[in-house]
Amino acid sequence: MEVTVRLFAILRERAGTRELTLELPEGARVADALERLRDISPPNLPLVMAVNREYAPEDQVLDAGDELALIPPVSGGSAPAVAHARVTGEPLLMDPLIELVRDPRAGAVVTFSGVTRDVESLEYEAYVEMAEPKIAAIVAEAIERHGLCAAACEHRVGTVPLSEPSVTVAVSAAHRGEAFTGAREIIDRVKAEAPIWKQEVDGDERRWAEGTRP
Repeated sequence: MEVTVRLFAILRERAGTRELTLELPEGARVADALERLRDISPPNLPLVMAVNREYAPEDQVLDAGDELALIPPVSGGSAPAVAHARVTGEPLLMDPLIELVRDPRAGAVVTFSGVTRDVESLEYEAYVEMAEPKIAAIVAEAIERHGLCAAACEHRVGTVPLSEPSVTVAVSAAHRGEAFTGAREIIDRVKAEAPIWKQEVDGDERRWAEGTRP
């Protein structure tokens, strides 16, 4: 399969082009593309990756026709802050979020996972077209307010069984105080402001959780 690779700044200069086409096997991940491109990336250069204009971890699977962008440090000398948000029906995994917020400037990484408790399952419904941009804005504002290196938040919709996560947050910062504060702010605001609803399911019983006006 073919994947388009966009290059910028020092990477563009070293490759002599702004764009490359890579031929990769089916099921290849971002890391596989990076391995093929190691000759144009200086050693120890911190890169941020984006697939189809969304920040992506190294273990993300690529599809034919995807656009992979390699983003080197910006002119200030530091990698750009990652602000990632996603609403999905798939099970949530913490490791990919941690990879997204990994940063050489960070001395602390704080994670939060909100899981189903007490009932058989929770049913989440969301106005996805509004919820995802709202979560992205909350994450970006937390980065700006607390000087975070990066932050990411994902929320699940559909059925979330007992003990499985319905929302995950990962934050990196130079110091633990900012990381803890930023993570707490993100989860508190997402619960209060994102248009997402939950219904508790316990056997034949179903109850909509009480909420507040955003």
